[in-house]
Amino acid sequence: MPPRASPLWLTAPSRFAGVRAGTARVCLAVAAVLLALSWTALLSGGPPTVRHAASSRIDDEADVVLYENIVRGVAAGGNYYAVAADALRHGDYPLRPFITFRLPTLAVIEAALPVWATVALLYALVAGVCAAWAARLRAAFTRVPPSIIAMALLLAGLMAFVQSDLIAFHEIWAGLLIALSLALRRGDRWVEAVAFAMMAMLIRETAALYVGLMAGLAMLEGRRREALAWGGTIGVLAIVLALHAHAVSAVVHAADPVSPGWSGLLGYGFFVRTMAISTALAIVPLGIAAPLVALALFGWASWASATGLRVFVTLAAYAVLIALFARADTFYWGLMIAPTLLVGLAFVPDGVRDLVRAAAARRRITVTRVVR
Repeated sequence: MPPRASPLWLTAPSRFAGVRAGTARVCLAVAAVLLALSWTALLSGGPPTVRHAASSRIDDEADVVLYENIVRGVAAGGNYYAVAADALRHGDYPLRPFITFRLPTLAVIEAALPVWATVALLYALVAGVCAAWAARLRAAFTRVPPSIIAMALLLAGLMAFVQSDLIAFHEIWAGLLIALSLALRRGDRWVEAVAFAMMAMLIRETAALYVGLMAGLAMLEGRRREALAWGGTIGVLAIVLALHAHAVSAVVHAADPVSPGWSGLLGYGFFVRTMAISTALAIVPLGIAAPLVALALFGWASWASATGLRVFVTLAAYAVLIALFARADTFYWGLMIAPTLLVGLAFVPDGVRDLVRAAAARRRITVTRVVR
């Protein structure tokens, strides 16, 4: 193994510092393949073009309008499930299986609050995410400029999350809560992380993938109490979903349409495109944005910390989920992981330098002459 060089930006060597040459070459090859495949996003289909005209908002933001109508119906005194069923039928949405209905958590909360309070709550959550990650990243970098760059990249990932007209969108809240959970989780302090993750699941059940990953990593690290806590929240979600399914069955008819399913198989390129349009990369050409998404994943893999590992595993798992199961009209699944993605670019300089250096290392043979 080559001797470790001093870090460029990080306070400690990257995950690839000092790895064996063979391992480094395999990692370098995988990274190069993923980087090359990121350009398949140019060939991947995307969501319908947004026209931005006020008269076309119902078509451009159909799902958002649907959730806004449900909130208004509940605020007017309607039963959530009856209101949601009517809204889904009116919009020609599928009503079966039961997971086509969102959990009532967000709609009920927003129906009970004035709009200004909901917007203030959203901005407070964004501020909390920024503060938590600023504290977590402060110890990762040796100098102020890299820290500023990392925070700028975090803000770039939060571009969609400060749009007040998306407050009825479940993935906006769940994505922020996952980002906050990741920032707060420490080896000796994980209760808050578990709590925020549970909130995310009760708003959008697909956050259960994140919780399952955290439970698995805790178990692998021998943290049984933490693993049980993460697993316990999944048990709570299972009970909630059972009650949810029962409530949905009371308002759904046999003639209601069935979902086309979630087996889009749109591939890695669609995941890359999804992340590009879910962050500030939406303002740059896709040919430039695509490799930056791949580099961000590599950067998170480079940070040799428990947080870096957890963020990378979460991003990779949702990448597989989106690549295999998302449809073109469910591109918004990317919002579940968008807040933290681009921060990975701040770890790229150290990761690339250490990986290339390790891959280029040659075995050294020392010959010692002994004279008797």
